[in-house]
Amino acid sequence: MKKSTLIQCSAIAVSLALLGGCSQKDEAPATAAPVAAPEAKLVKLGFAAPLTGPQAHYGKEMQNGVVLAVEEANAAKVQIGGQPVRFELVSEDDQADPKQGTAVAQKLVDAKIAGMLGHFNSGTSIPASRIYSEAGIPEIAMATSPAYTGNGYKTTFRAMTNDVQQGSVMGRFAVDKLGAKRIAIVDDRTAYGQGLADEFEKSAKEAGAEIVKREFTSDKASDFMAILTSIKSAKPDVLFFGGADAQAGPMARQIKQLGIKATLMGGEMVKSPNFITLAGSAAEGTVASLAGLPLAQMPGGKDYETKYKARFNEEVQIYSPYAYDATKVMIEAMKAAGSSEPAKYLPFLARTQVAGVTSSNIAYDDKGDLRDGAITVYKVEGGEWKVLEAAGK
Repeated sequence: MKKSTLIQCSAIAVSLALLGGCSQKDEAPATAAPVAAPEAKLVKLGFAAPLTGPQAHYGKEMQNGVVLAVEEANAAKVQIGGQPVRFELVSEDDQADPKQGTAVAQKLVDAKIAGMLGHFNSGTSIPASRIYSEAGIPEIAMATSPAYTGNGYKTTFRAMTNDVQQGSVMGRFAVDKLGAKRIAIVDDRTAYGQGLADEFEKSAKEAGAEIVKREFTSDKASDFMAILTSIKSAKPDVLFFGGADAQAGPMARQIKQLGIKATLMGGEMVKSPNFITLAGSAAEGTVASLAGLPLAQMPGGKDYETKYKARFNEEVQIYSPYAYDATKVMIEAMKAAGSSEPAKYLPFLARTQVAGVTSSNIAYDDKGDLRDGAITVYKVEGGEWKVLEAAGK
């Protein structure tokens, strides 16, 4: 056989083999390898509040609201910019202490958080806000002192109405509704307590009341006998306290022991179940304000109450609905921006218009304060906080 013939035969054999191979593939196609789902991007959210000490009940309830919102976002498999993300909450205990607050703030910045939910107290939020601002990290705090947003940082936003709104409502209420003409004021010298007391005093004076005593204590005190004895001689109709329930409870007891007839008033840190526990029967008749509407009247209050109880097996107290909304607002801003990078979603956060649990339209002004917000006034009757009126819309 010629060499050329051998080559031709070999070529034919190879061609037949290839054709046979193709025929076999057509009859039994191989299964395609599964396409791996894109890995979720980790987005860290910071949280800080007092988680130990006498104000821990405030911080833990606030934390619950954030946890609930983060868990819901993760269960919904949120995508940002077309990429799946998983949110992780990085929590720190600031102990309601300004020095600890700044240390915690720097720690969270170093942990590369994308946004900050907290702090709780004005005294910690104000110094910590500078650290977040310098890092360009948006912060939504529970702080109510006007000074929190008064520094002009573009990264600061507020979860609740401020002390100007609360103090002015309560000052007018004391005069117009309680008929107070002589008023005594005590504050705990914290940024929150003093700021709220200042705004209350200003409003009460404008409404025509006389401030017969202005005293101060600390947020660690429990004995107020000397202050209250001095106040008793001034015969006030109302005694307003700017501070927390840990002090207001014992103060109410000592007011009763001394036979002072003045109505005790306070802000939202007094309006708590813990105050009634600490004050006992002396809590009766105490009047306090709270930012926003009562839970039952909030747009999403009923649904929130149901899922909060199911998750934590306890009642909603004061702050968790606002913390929940703050978390939702921050995540919605990231989704709208298509990015969890602080510089990219910050402008969207500033332009927020979102329906939440606490309000049908959560939106901020150019300082980061809430544009709309009611103040509800409560009174202890029969061992429970009862609504007197909603005002300040």
